[in-house]
Amino acid sequence: MGKSSHNPGMLTLDQLGKLVDSGDIDTVLVAITDMQGRLQGKRCAARYFMDEVAQHGTEGCNYLLAVDVDMNTVDGYSMSSWERGYGDLLMHPDFTTLRLIPWHPATALVLCDVEWLDEEPVLASPRQILRRQLQRLDDLGYEAYAATELELLIFNTSYEEANRRGYRDLEASSQYNIDYSMLGTGRVEALLRDIRNGMAGAGLYVETAKGECNLGQHEIGFKYDKALTTCDNHSLYKTGAKEIAAKHGKSVSFMAKYDEREGNSCHIHFSLRSKSGEPVFAGDGEHGFSPLMEHFLAGQIACMEELTYFFAPNINSYKRFVRGSFAPTGIAWGLDNRTCSLRVVGHGESLRLENRVPGADVNPYLAVSALIAAGLHGVENELPLEPAFEGNAYNSDVAHVPHTLRAAADKFAQSELTRKVFGDEVVEHYVNAARVELDAFDAAVTDWERSRGFERL
Repeated sequence: MGKSSHNPGMLTLDQLGKLVDSGDIDTVLVAITDMQGRLQGKRCAARYFMDEVAQHGTEGCNYLLAVDVDMNTVDGYSMSSWERGYGDLLMHPDFTTLRLIPWHPATALVLCDVEWLDEEPVLASPRQILRRQLQRLDDLGYEAYAATELELLIFNTSYEEANRRGYRDLEASSQYNIDYSMLGTGRVEALLRDIRNGMAGAGLYVETAKGECNLGQHEIGFKYDKALTTCDNHSLYKTGAKEIAAKHGKSVSFMAKYDEREGNSCHIHFSLRSKSGEPVFAGDGEHGFSPLMEHFLAGQIACMEELTYFFAPNINSYKRFVRGSFAPTGIAWGLDNRTCSLRVVGHGESLRLENRVPGADVNPYLAVSALIAAGLHGVENELPLEPAFEGNAYNSDVAHVPHTLRAAADKFAQSELTRKVFGDEVVEHYVNAARVELDAFDAAVTDWERSRGFERL
């Protein structure tokens, strides 16, 4: 992918080499995406990157895909353990992702596919999981397009101070609901502008920024793209937004549910096209759907419960599923109906489905993989589409998404579909991640317990 007028932040390897020779780039970030959706990797001296890493990749400890959120080594992973010696994996650069990182001086970044040292793919790597599902689509003649709508909370408290306070009593950047408010968002426009311009300079196509309902809550939107590119950009944006906020002495959080008010969502818009670029969801059927769209959407309904874990991967994810909160609980689809877990919007070329289940803590590669797997299940089995839900899905008798991580992980583990499309190795790897998270939570004594029990029990 070369530089273009609408995407000036992207680089070819040849362009990077010239920038290194001229001294304009002295650092190249080499990164993979871990199970939690975070960027992990190395900062390479630019000359070393050009001489060695560009040709051969670079190694990293395989525990990067087998730790908890605190980077603790934990038991239960077949690919990485003390018994196996915690060997290396290979970070193999994908040069279609090579780009400038304007919020760091003289810096570029490349994302990597994760391989073993014999160049076999690491199956549990999120990027490799998505690649396998995209290959299934490719075999059928389709390409996936997606956009992720990430919400975040902005605090006037630095990360260091937030940590000292135990992430309590933080000062939100707004004191009232600023949904669509120009006045409310103007207070933090200096930060929002730096994030927007930084992302544009890194090759992302920025659309809009707007306020949201919770105190200090905002959303910055990016144009849809091919699914893998969207997921790459999603992970880069989360890292970049945090780094840019830190430069402002502020902090941002992508927790699914920081407090008892509205949570942070990550609605995923999704459509398919033919390899020649023609949209294939639109057709002559009811609502302007093609048979493909009907079956693909029916697959989402049929598989939602067993795939919810890939949409909501953490304990905190499930605190977001509250009636009347714009976070869905009912498994239903509707035409421009935000009470449903699946909302269909657009028409003709813009026709697409929106999965409203994920929160901002989601790993985009896993969520989009699950969305494709469910859709293809519907297509392969020609599942009929139930009528569109009308009214308030919160107050209906439709099935509901699992309301705890334990329930979702159990359904994921017991599903024939997940083992068929992802493989036993991937299923066991991520079920173990859920067990690790649940064990840690079950052992923790919370502020809520102390408040209720210290004196009164």
